[in-house]
Amino acid sequence: MAVAVGRVPPETTQQAVGYPALFVLVALGALVPVVPTGALVSSAAVVAFHQELPLVGVLAVFAVAAAAAFTGDVTLYWLGQRGVRSPGGSRWVEALRARAAPERLDQARARLDEHGVLVLVLSRLVPAGRIPVMLACLLAQLPLGRFARGDLPACLAWAATYGLIGIVGGSLFAEPWKGVVAAVALALLVSAAPAVWRRLRPPE
Repeated sequence: MAVAVGRVPPETTQQAVGYPALFVLVALGALVPVVPTGALVSSAAVVAFHQELPLVGVLAVFAVAAAAAFTGDVTLYWLGQRGVRSPGGSRWVEALRARAAPERLDQARARLDEHGVLVLVLSRLVPAGRIPVMLACLLAQLPLGRFARGDLPACLAWAATYGLIGIVGGSLFAEPWKGVVAAVALALLVSAAPAVWRRLRPPE
């Protein structure tokens, strides 16, 4: 057994542990904002880029990240629906309200009325845009199936965006750890830029 284990390539071990961990962390990050999921996906894409079969690895990261984000979003929406329908409300709905600024919620409801579920795609790509749009969908009593159909392309676009950031970071450096640092920094910069712009922009 020791000989057999010794012959297992390190990449195989990394994949066996890394992909399930990536799925769990991204899905958890969709439910509870404690994990910087964009930076996590970018880091995983850097590691995959430096594997023996980079295309296969990067595509696997993309698929796992998109599936995890979709699972987390749909689960959170389902929990929110239960809260909206219950007479006493739900802690999930209240948690979503606490994470959505009133003005952002008003904008999300207006865009949902104007563009329908297409607004979900943009909400996944704009930092802090996902929760207000999800809450607007809940308050509009959008069926779970319709929300899922709009959220699927949103999660695919999100995973592709942060996977591309990881590819860029991985291509800049020969050492994977340097690429991870660059990808994480770029992902955090992309996530923080809209909030910084809103703070620095002069009032209209």
